[in-house]
Amino acid sequence: MPAIRNVIRKIRHTVRYKLLVLVLFPILLVMPIALVLAIYWGANFSYEQLFIKVNTDLSVSHDVFERIKRDYLNSLGKTGESFVFRTALSDGNTDLLVQQIDRLQQENSFSYIHLTDNTGKIIHQQTSTTKTRVSSAQQDAQNGKQSSGIEIFSASDLAAEGLAEEVSLPLIMTARAHPTEKKVEDRGMMIRALYPIIDTQGKILAILDAGVLLNANFTFVDVIRDLVYGPGSLIEGSIGTVTVFLDDVRITTNVPISPGERALGTRVSDEVRSIVLDQGKTWIDRAFVVNDWYISSYEPIIDVDGKRVGMLYAGFLETPFRHSLLQALAVLVLLFFALMGLTSFVAVKGAKSIFKPIELMSSVVHATRKGEEKRIGEIRSKDEIGSLANEFDVMLDLLSERKLLIQSWAEELEAKVDERTSELKQKNTELTQTISVLQKTRQQLVIAEKLAALGELTAGVAHEINNPTAVMLGNLDVIVEEMGSSLEPVQDEIDLVIKQIYRIKGITNNLLQYAKPDTYAGYMIETDVDEVINETLKLVHHLRSEINYNIEFLSHSTLLISINQQELQQVLVNLIGNAIQALPEMNGSITISTQDIQKNGVLISIQDNGHGMNEESISKAFNPFYTTKTQGEGTGLGLSISYNLVRRYGGNIEIKSTQGMGTEFIISLLCEPVMMEDDKMIQEQLEEIEAGISNN
Repeated sequence: MPAIRNVIRKIRHTVRYKLLVLVLFPILLVMPIALVLAIYWGANFSYEQLFIKVNTDLSVSHDVFERIKRDYLNSLGKTGESFVFRTALSDGNTDLLVQQIDRLQQENSFSYIHLTDNTGKIIHQQTSTTKTRVSSAQQDAQNGKQSSGIEIFSASDLAAEGLAEEVSLPLIMTARAHPTEKKVEDRGMMIRALYPIIDTQGKILAILDAGVLLNANFTFVDVIRDLVYGPGSLIEGSIGTVTVFLDDVRITTNVPISPGERALGTRVSDEVRSIVLDQGKTWIDRAFVVNDWYISSYEPIIDVDGKRVGMLYAGFLETPFRHSLLQALAVLVLLFFALMGLTSFVAVKGAKSIFKPIELMSSVVHATRKGEEKRIGEIRSKDEIGSLANEFDVMLDLLSERKLLIQSWAEELEAKVDERTSELKQKNTELTQTISVLQKTRQQLVIAEKLAALGELTAGVAHEINNPTAVMLGNLDVIVEEMGSSLEPVQDEIDLVIKQIYRIKGITNNLLQYAKPDTYAGYMIETDVDEVINETLKLVHHLRSEINYNIEFLSHSTLLISINQQELQQVLVNLIGNAIQALPEMNGSITISTQDIQKNGVLISIQDNGHGMNEESISKAFNPFYTTKTQGEGTGLGLSISYNLVRRYGGNIEIKSTQGMGTEFIISLLCEPVMMEDDKMIQEQLEEIEAGISNN
């Protein structure tokens, strides 16, 4: 990594390396791309040529196959039209007919040969069968049409001709072949030639019926291979192969499975079988044949009924061609690197002679920057760069003279700058102090204004509420004394009314607490939050009774907290009341749950499915006098007072809300209340303001 960073630094800061990169970059970029393209094109072109060749080989194999079929038919025709054969047939000379047919069979290596009448009954036979195999070609022969084509003989057909033992071929399990439960191939592929012998009247005298069995007929495929892959047709080391398939089984082939053993009974891959036999297309590609890769070609073999019954294959071993291609590509790569090395060497040597004056100028510049006196000296080069180097020395001499003059001016200027800087620093210090005083004064004025407004509001509320509550308490005392034991049926309701009157007085004190929390701190006791919530639910059940809603309480807390119960109940009433007022007209629900915060406190969640709040409302929710309700429905103090009550005991209230989906208030209370740092700061600021106001 350090070496790479060093090279990058030289490229970024040295002209020689930059220009070398500009010169070498096209070479190092274009030539590798050209090499890759050449390798890619060469490989593709080579394989395209191989595919063209194997396609040609398949065409030649097909033509030889068709010619052999015609030759068999011509042999029958030559014998059937001979004078000797016709004379023997007309005279009924059986011995002469036998001689002619035996000679015909020996010369052409027919697997069987019959002479039949027009009904298919055998006139001359070498086996015990009396009727020939019925097919469309045999019916055409009975109508006077000669033909030669492929027919598939069943095991019984072969047994009738005495060929069943020659055909039975165990199947060898072959990778990638189509799954089959068949273990033995007992059918035979026959080149069947039918030649009707017709007299001058157009009457069919007899039919020559002969067949050549292709199963294990190595002479057949070897003849085709020798014609297709003659000497010099393939490079040294490659071998040409020809195969005849019955369905997808090799029944005759010169593809070796091991030295001296042919791959009879092996099967072609399922992919080739699907394309050639199922779709009737020709396959031209490289393929894994038995145990090695071959450049392969396959075409379907069609029987006399137009059905695809097998495949004809021609191909040659790929390995020698691949080795030859890799050798050629290796030579190309070596030549490429040799040319790149030579080109790079020439570029580097040429750049050194060109950039030497520039490097000398660069070294002089660096020395001059360090304060050293250094010159380029004489440059032999007379080109533009050499002239520039000579002029550079002249320029440096002139700069030295100017430097002395500027230095004297700089000393005078520096003295004036120091004097002016000292004055600016003093003014800046005074300005900073002034700004700080202004900011503190502004904050004190804002807080004082809010507290003044709250003080006025608190006084009004205390005056308007405390008098009625005192009257109510007095009247209740009178009622209790007058009624005596008659009040027992409604004693609970009377007690609840008295309790709520005292709660009203507590709310009045809470308003005063908001302005001076240190003066009106509540009395704290260890409190069970779940009990306070249950009591609170009794107080709010009458709210919004005109709509249908449901309140669910899930209690999971076990810890006790130190707090004033009346103040906690006030907070809960405010939050639950707000939640009820936010509910929809139908299917409203509120879920209240509690849980322990490890061992430090209790978490209270109040969640509704009401209309929710936007981001602006969430940010202003705890501000005094801020409300989203219509005029006359609220003063905007409920959440603000609740927030300050909870914060006084070291707790916190958070809001999570999505507009249109509901709101969740999360209250966290500590078991041992601690005054928060920001509350201390606010209290200190209030004390400072109060002291300042008193002094004024």
